[in-house]
Amino acid sequence: MPELSVKVTQNGHLAPPEIRDENEEPDLEKLLGRPRTMNIDARQKSLDERSLSEFTHVITSQEDHPENNAGRQSVIDASSVNITPGAHAVFESHPMVGEAWDALKRSLVYFRGQPVGTIAALDNSEEKCNYDQVFVRDFVPSALAFLMSGEPEIVRNFLLKTLRLQSWEKKIDQFQLAEGVMPASFKVFHDPVRNHETLIADFGESAIGRVAPIDSGFWWIILLRAYTRSTGDTSLADLPECQKGMRLILSLCLSEGFDTFPTLLCADGCCMIDRRMGVYGYPLEIQALFFMALRCAKLLLKEDDEGKEFIERIVNRLRALSYHMRSYYWMDLKHLNDIYRYKTEEYSHTAVNKFNVMPDSLPEWVFDFMPNRGGYFIGNVSPAKMDIRWFCLGNCIAILSSLATAEQSTAIMDLIEARWDELVGEMPVKVCYPAIESHDWRIITGCDPKNTRWSYHNGGSWPVLLWLLTAACMKAGRRLMARRAVELAEARLSKDNWPEYYDGKVGRFIGKQARKCQTWSIAGYLVAKMMVEDPTHLGMIALEEDKEKKPVMRRSSSWTL
Repeated sequence: MPELSVKVTQNGHLAPPEIRDENEEPDLEKLLGRPRTMNIDARQKSLDERSLSEFTHVITSQEDHPENNAGRQSVIDASSVNITPGAHAVFESHPMVGEAWDALKRSLVYFRGQPVGTIAALDNSEEKCNYDQVFVRDFVPSALAFLMSGEPEIVRNFLLKTLRLQSWEKKIDQFQLAEGVMPASFKVFHDPVRNHETLIADFGESAIGRVAPIDSGFWWIILLRAYTRSTGDTSLADLPECQKGMRLILSLCLSEGFDTFPTLLCADGCCMIDRRMGVYGYPLEIQALFFMALRCAKLLLKEDDEGKEFIERIVNRLRALSYHMRSYYWMDLKHLNDIYRYKTEEYSHTAVNKFNVMPDSLPEWVFDFMPNRGGYFIGNVSPAKMDIRWFCLGNCIAILSSLATAEQSTAIMDLIEARWDELVGEMPVKVCYPAIESHDWRIITGCDPKNTRWSYHNGGSWPVLLWLLTAACMKAGRRLMARRAVELAEARLSKDNWPEYYDGKVGRFIGKQARKCQTWSIAGYLVAKMMVEDPTHLGMIALEEDKEKKPVMRRSSSWTL
């Protein structure tokens, strides 16, 4: 193993080598003034004749004339825009932008002289715990920020290093994990005696609750597609190692079992909500990420003998998954009223209440929360269980992946607008709504002191979700709503030193256990800011509906009352 002499800074993070070529660590602030070029993908024809100004005008005109919004199709063909290598966004100057880039650069982690990720937080005021590690899900907004700034090399390094970690033998106690499991996080260990570095990965064996991160593999595939779309470089995805890595992840998800649903059965704590919060079963976040990862993999897999088999399985699963989610997870005023009138203990294929949900289990808050116009994907659906809570990440990914139809995307945006104070408040945006309280909190969370009401994952406000909300707004044609959210964050985020999360019904207070200088809060702001000012960035993270997959979306006659 080659050795490399590196310095360790006072805060314990690895510093880059002293001797470095200028191209290896560019000044990102100077790059903000670099002119931006556009390259339109020849495979998509919908924007071939449009200029960037026309592209932007479509969004603005839709927002300025809301009477044209009803029943509209998605206004952005996000997949048709490609960003050339080295391009850099030019957006309005704001004091926070330079500060955010400086902080993001300080969070870089180096392995043998190359940047391979960003640590979770730069806050050294408390015990590091695992905040000094590179998390797969946490790095996604950082990666998007670097891609948008024309610096793809760190993203390439990250994808290759985590792919290498996937091949490691993984054991928790005496149980060996499947080959395709991606790590939740990794860190660089510097041995000062031997003067060399090694990677240490966590596949769940050190995590709270010892739960394997189901979402890591999905985020990895989504990020690989973003890298390919942004750079136009297909050589990385075409590597045999990357093709095998995708197939291993897909093998875990597409394996046959006793399932009667196309959704994935999960344990609590397997995603961003990584503590006990009642999301076990078939949580929306995992299903939406699963759907998006399948669509990205379908674009990235080679059509060789192995690839064709997986592509066929993907197409079949996408068709079933989209129907299941759009039919049974969707909630609006009509569907709420239908459930309110359900009969129970029905039998046979003519059953209306297919999951035997008890109408009396509907929480009181949802009847006041549901507006006349609007809707959302609920948190979970399984036998005799419907988690009616609103979850931000799952609904935003549903829009970006086109799991949500154009009408459903519009309805989600209508609901956010109608319930802005509850879902966005003073700091974007609530991870879920509402909070679990009293007896329910004791039973569901196990009296978790970190997930008290309106705190952390229990109704806390997470600035990192700003980039997802912004992207969803842009894809749904609500650019002014996206700007409003970004401006809310700009009012406090930097002054509060980039907290991990906020507490309270409207996100007024810095979280009681929130780390400061949280990297994905910083990167989430940068991505949101760049996306609002340059909508073409949306192409690397959003997908238009696959016309080949599009099924006839109607419920069976037995579903409607």
